[in-house]
Amino acid sequence: MLRAGLGRRSRLCGGGLWRSPRPAAASGSASPRRPGALSGASASPRNGGGARGEGAPPAGASNVKPLDAVKILDLTRVLAGPFATMILGDLGAEVIKVERPGAGDDTRAWGPPFAGTESVYFLSVNRNKKSIAINMKDSKGAKLIRELAAVSDVFVENYIPGKLAEMGLGYEDIKKIAPHIVYCSITGYGQTGPMVQRGGYDSIAAAVSGLMHITGHEDGEPVRPGVAMTDLATGLYTYGAIMAGLLQRHKTGKGLHIDCNLLSSQVACLTHVAANYLNCKIEAKRWGTAHGSIVPYQVLHNGLVMEMNHPTAGKIAVPGPGVRYSEFAVSHPKPPPLVGQHTVEILKGMLGYEDDAIEELLRTGAVAQHEVR
Repeated sequence: MLRAGLGRRSRLCGGGLWRSPRPAAASGSASPRRPGALSGASASPRNGGGARGEGAPPAGASNVKPLDAVKILDLTRVLAGPFATMILGDLGAEVIKVERPGAGDDTRAWGPPFAGTESVYFLSVNRNKKSIAINMKDSKGAKLIRELAAVSDVFVENYIPGKLAEMGLGYEDIKKIAPHIVYCSITGYGQTGPMVQRGGYDSIAAAVSGLMHITGHEDGEPVRPGVAMTDLATGLYTYGAIMAGLLQRHKTGKGLHIDCNLLSSQVACLTHVAANYLNCKIEAKRWGTAHGSIVPYQVLHNGLVMEMNHPTAGKIAVPGPGVRYSEFAVSHPKPPPLVGQHTVEILKGMLGYEDDAIEELLRTGAVAQHEVR
């Protein structure tokens, strides 16, 4: 089937097209304390609890992960962003998930199925994170986000362009207090253009990009893939882009803004299908499949199932990371957090807030703390 598809070339494509490939300064009370891990040459480690700097690991250190001491401030919800930050957490990053007090991430309510009271959808993409519940519409809440950004390495968000800027949390705002920050925006259609203010939805981006047009039986209707492939592909691009951003900052000493979006990610994933049209004007079609899916029993040998004890759902199992590394193991994952489970811990540990200040924030509703029973 693949050979037949590749053989249908238009006159625009000569015989040579299918050749074998060749080998191959701060404002307010926040102070911009630059994190040390993967930072620029001018960076210096923070005192106490901060990054370790960039020398060799201590003698006898075992299971050192590449993103140990890297702090990720995660304002994303649903799938693409949480999937990306979960992978960063698997690699050792400290991921601070910012959620709305009460409801939290939208996917906490998505079900059935539920594991106890917890959405299995949410559990599948939120391991190895801490949750802080902040009301960003409250001026005190927005101030906390700026303070957290000042002591973080990466800022990730998936709001419609301009929404965070209205709260003083856009890239230009954060760059002033955290010039070292790797600020990553995930949107539906990018930061400019006629569709910039539209929300990003996997199924719509899959249709607009052409993915649904090439998915399904040859004589059938376009079909949405069984999982949200556009969201997941965007999450993978986001993860890789953030890693590249950290390396870029290591070389230049400066932060940067990263623009990831669903449509661009999915179009890029069309690879040869898109190239066939761009180069040869061959319009893609649906081919279906001649055989059933092969169950990946190899889901267990490669450590693709990770088990954790959740504070309310009990023992849970989720698909693990799809990559293994020779020098360290992605093991002992922490369960996805409850909404605001780590609010007080983060305010004390990262920002040095005293008990009376935290009590005032809790009393006024600027933040919320979930008590684990």
